[in-house]
Amino acid sequence: MYKLFHGIVLACGLSLASTAALAKVPESEAAKLGKELTPYGAERAGNAAGTIPAWDGGITSDKVPAEYTRPGMHHPDPFADDKMLYKITAANMAQYQDQLPAGIQALLKTYPDTFYVPVYTSRRSASAPQWVYDNIARNARTAELVASGNGFTNAYGGVPFPIPKNAAGEIEPLMILWNHLTRWRGIYVKRSSADASVQRNGSYSLLVNEQEVDFLYYHRDGSFDKLNNRLLYFYSTVKSPARLAGSAVLVHDTLDQTREPRSAWGYNAGQRRVRRAPNLAYDMPVASADGLMTADDLDIFNGAADRHDWVFLGKKEMLIPYNNYRLNSPQYKYADLLTPGHVNPEATRFELHRVWVIEGRLKSGQRHLYSRRTFYLDEDSWNIAVADQYDGRGDLWRVSVSYLMNYYEQPVLWTALDVYHDLTSQRYFAGFLDNEEQGLLEFSDEPPEEGYFSPQSLRRRSKR
Repeated sequence: MYKLFHGIVLACGLSLASTAALAKVPESEAAKLGKELTPYGAERAGNAAGTIPAWDGGITSDKVPAEYTRPGMHHPDPFADDKMLYKITAANMAQYQDQLPAGIQALLKTYPDTFYVPVYTSRRSASAPQWVYDNIARNARTAELVASGNGFTNAYGGVPFPIPKNAAGEIEPLMILWNHLTRWRGIYVKRSSADASVQRNGSYSLLVNEQEVDFLYYHRDGSFDKLNNRLLYFYSTVKSPARLAGSAVLVHDTLDQTREPRSAWGYNAGQRRVRRAPNLAYDMPVASADGLMTADDLDIFNGAADRHDWVFLGKKEMLIPYNNYRLNSPQYKYADLLTPGHVNPEATRFELHRVWVIEGRLKSGQRHLYSRRTFYLDEDSWNIAVADQYDGRGDLWRVSVSYLMNYYEQPVLWTALDVYHDLTSQRYFAGFLDNEEQGLLEFSDEPPEEGYFSPQSLRRRSKR
C-alpha cells in the first residue's frame, strides 16, 4: 500500500471529553487568519533574527519558473541560484543540535563519513488555492473534535484546526495531528513512481507503481454531511517487476476509524482473484517496504493514534527538508540518489522553519512497535517533515524524513520523496521516486464517478 495517501484518524489518551478540548476557538482568535496569521494558521511574520522570512503567499502562478511549460513535467528549481549557507556534519553538529530533530542527529552519528545536512536560505514556498483558504477560515469557527477525539465535525475542504487551541487557550496535539491528516494535497491525483528498498551495502530493488487517490474531503461540490465517514479512496497497481505486474490494492479510508476501520482489497494477477485484505493499520509491517515501516508510518503518519498518549512539546525553529526540487530532477538517476545508508545529501536541501513538535507515548496496556514517536510539523503546510520512532526499550530506532517541495500546478506543498530509515539494520526505504519515470504527478479538479474505486472494478482496472 502506497505511503502518501493514508492519514485519516486518531485518538489519544488526553482528556478529550472535556468542554475545553472540544470547543471552537473564539472569534477573536479566528479573525487572525489572513492577518497576523497566514490563511493556513502559521505566523505570517519572520523571526527576530531574520533567518526565517515573512510569508508572502508562497509560490503562486506569477512565481513559477519560466522553464515549467506543462503540467506533469519535472519541476524546475525556482531557487536554483541559491548557494549553500553551511554544511552540518557529525564533526560540527553540536553547534546546531538545538535546531536538529533527534532523528537527523542520529543519521549524522550513524553515517559520519557520508551523511550531512546542507542548509540553504529559508524560502516559505507553501501555498494553496484561495477556496481552500476560505474553507479553512470557516473551519476555524465551526470545527470540533468528537467521539473522544477519534473524529471531528463541522469542517470540510481544508485543515479543521488552523488555530489548534481549546477554549482555555491550550494547544491540543490531537488537533495538530488532524491537520496533518487532512492537509491539502489536491482533489484527484494520479502518479507513476518507484519505491526502493536499499540494503546496507547500497544494493536495492525497485517496485514501479501507478497510483490514484480521490480525496473525498476536498470535493468542490461536497460537504461534511455528505462524507458519511469517508475520507479518501486509493488505488495502486504494480507496473514492474514483471513477476508482480498487474497486482493491485484498493483502499477505502474512513474518517473515524474506531467507528469503522478502513477497508482494503487486493488483486493477485497470478491468481486473478480479488480478496479482502486485512486491516492495514497500526504497526502491521508493510511487506512491500521490506518490513522497514509499519502501516501507520505511511505518509509519515496515518490512521488511528489511540494507542499513544499525545503531548505538545512546543513550537520551535528547526532545520527540516524543504524545497527539494533536485530530488525531483531527471538530472539524477536512481543510482545517483540511492547511496548506502541514506539518499545522496548532495541532492537534498534543508532550511530553517518553525515547526509544531508533538509526541506520542505508548499507553499502559497497549501494544505497538513504537513506544514513543516524535513528529515535527511544518507550520506553513501541516506536513510532518521528520518523525523520530523509538523501540520498546526507549531507544531511537527508526527515522522518517519527508523531503518537501511545492507543486506549481495545484499549488500544494507536498513530498518529493519519503525516506524511512532503520538505524539498527542501516537499511532504508525510499518512496515516491520519479526521476526516471514518465507521466509523473497529475492533478485534476474532476474526480472519477462513484464506483470507479469499487471492489468490483479492481480486476478490470488491473488488466489495463
